[in-house]
Amino acid sequence: MERLEHKALLEAQVHFGHLKRKWNPKMLPYIFGEKKGIHIIDLNRTSDKLEEAAQAAKSIARSGRKILFVATKKQAKEVVKEAAKRVGMPYVTERWLGGMLTNFSTIRKSIKKMQSIEKMLEDGTLESVTKKEKLVLTREKEKMEKVLGGVAGMNRVPAALFMVDIMHENISLKEAQRLNINTIGIVDTNSDPTKVDFAIPGNDDAAKSIMILTNYIADAIAEGLAERTASQEGVDGADTDEEFADTDRFNNDLNEEEGGKKKDDKGRAPLKKRTGGTGGNTRGGAGGGSRPRTGAGTGGPKKF
Repeated sequence: MERLEHKALLEAQVHFGHLKRKWNPKMLPYIFGEKKGIHIIDLNRTSDKLEEAAQAAKSIARSGRKILFVATKKQAKEVVKEAAKRVGMPYVTERWLGGMLTNFSTIRKSIKKMQSIEKMLEDGTLESVTKKEKLVLTREKEKMEKVLGGVAGMNRVPAALFMVDIMHENISLKEAQRLNINTIGIVDTNSDPTKVDFAIPGNDDAAKSIMILTNYIADAIAEGLAERTASQEGVDGADTDEEFADTDRFNNDLNEEEGGKKKDDKGRAPLKKRTGGTGGNTRGGAGGGSRPRTGAGTGGPKKF
């Protein structure tokens, strides 16, 4: 991926941090300076860390695993939701349910219940129930879909989390740490960058800043998915070629084996002569009686 230019980052206000009195000392390596009591983030470090996080996200997507997008802040909801949908990744933008990762089996049950209600509403199963019961189920489905709709297609715990403002998403961060899940996060000057595996120093409050950083990660995921598709197509083609090669080798070995046998004048291998052992011309196989079988020819009765 092409590196983002500093001009684009400046226009998106990525460099603006929080007030000096709210800073976290662990963000010192990523702070360029101070202006009017506000810390200014070093965009050189932002570019480096963003590139590093993008490569990690690309690698995860190439392996076929999922990255969960988490952003419940008002200014980040729609941006993150659209970016996650664009690359087919799960997302949480309304409310993080406690235990969404650590108690994932229960969350899956809720998702299946939501999908079951949705199916009943579509196929007309609820036509026989009263209007009140149907209304209650409809409202329950809408409520569950609002919270769980973004993770409905997530069948297992994701391989990584992408978060906007790790302080605001501290519950999801703690659950990911407990399960040793990789974390990617936009960290402002009031955050602790050591809490995430891939920290992206930048403004986590401005919508433009969130958009440019989130879309860059989403573009990296899209590239990883494209490479995965291309590699799968190549593997399928190689398997097909190998299958044909194996068939040719089998035919060649078979011809060589038959070539060593004595053939008749028409080039055909002679038939084996049947003996009186197992499957011979006498009943009872080996050790059977000597009474010959009846029927046309010497091969026994004709079977239909």
